[in-house]
Amino acid sequence: MKYIDEFNDPELARRLLDEIHATVTRPWALMEVCGGQTHSIIRHGIDQLLPEEVELIHGPGCPVCVTPLDVIDKALEIAARPDVVFCSFGDMLRVPGTDRDLFRVKGEGGDVRVVYSPLDAVELARRHPDRQVVFFAIGFETTAPANAMAVHQARRLGLANFSLLVSHVRVPPAIEAIMAAPACRVQGFLAAGHVCSVMGTAEYPDLAARHRVPIVVTGFEPLDILEGVRRAVHQLERGEHRVENAYPRAVRDQGNPAAVRMIEEVFEVTDRNWRGIGGIPASGWRLSEAFRAYDAEHRFDVTGIRTEEPAVCRAGDVLQGLIKPTECAAFGTACTPRTPLGATMVSNEGACAAYYLYRRMTDSPAPQGSRIPREEMNPVG
Repeated sequence: MKYIDEFNDPELARRLLDEIHATVTRPWALMEVCGGQTHSIIRHGIDQLLPEEVELIHGPGCPVCVTPLDVIDKALEIAARPDVVFCSFGDMLRVPGTDRDLFRVKGEGGDVRVVYSPLDAVELARRHPDRQVVFFAIGFETTAPANAMAVHQARRLGLANFSLLVSHVRVPPAIEAIMAAPACRVQGFLAAGHVCSVMGTAEYPDLAARHRVPIVVTGFEPLDILEGVRRAVHQLERGEHRVENAYPRAVRDQGNPAAVRMIEEVFEVTDRNWRGIGGIPASGWRLSEAFRAYDAEHRFDVTGIRTEEPAVCRAGDVLQGLIKPTECAAFGTACTPRTPLGATMVSNEGACAAYYLYRRMTDSPAPQGSRIPREEMNPVG
């Protein structure tokens, strides 16, 4: 299959690994921003194949994981109302709120439905004018155009019973917050290719120059990630800090202008809290004044929410790249996919879920001298 098999070629992977090994002369710490990249890295053992000098730090690029606890609790309250059809993508149903999740609300009689597009929720609102239909609009820049289109379509159809519970977040302000943190060890970034396919790369050069870090736009297959690492290491070894596009088959510098126009018409930039991280200025979107009537948070006047994270859960430290999942005492014991304490164990893009799914149950990468030799491992197996 074009653009799948050819980016899983073991021989090409070995050549990239050999070049990285030949290039690196000192320790470097790179952060992959996207949770999809994290899963690919752990699934294929890419971090264990790299030179010991190259550390991959897992970033906060899991949209489910960073959705604030108070927004989850608002979703639970809205979904439990008898006049509401609450629609969401499936990966949100197991995300724990303060004392329950959407699956439990559904089990207790709430009309919670999994949809595959926000436009499915618009269609439900059209077919059921006597019910309030709410779509849980979370995610990074990748999901924002479709959610904006849903609101645009609802207004065009004159649907007064459709609304969004919005928790959109933006990647560049998160990179800014990571670099400004006192404990930051990140020296370069693998930027999320799907985000840049929508928004382009215009916001990244200033970040790279101001913080003196290379930012390489990277895809999700093993060769994509290795090529991103190769370019980032080359820049670091040369003392450079530029933005490079290593994902040209999907990303253009200008992004997708039509999608950006739709976002800018429906949403406006706002400050946003990130679960486990805290507030980041200008890091999210909310519905603009022209579309405020479709804001579920305002429509249902959800107030008085009190939230409490489990004290033992260190998902916030995982999201900030301060620890690996295996450094949390609850990982794999009190916290599993069946009994998750934090969203990072639930989401298909969560780092804790990746470590558990691929049985990475001890600290990774392996200590010096204990790694499996590269020739004994299949980098894309």
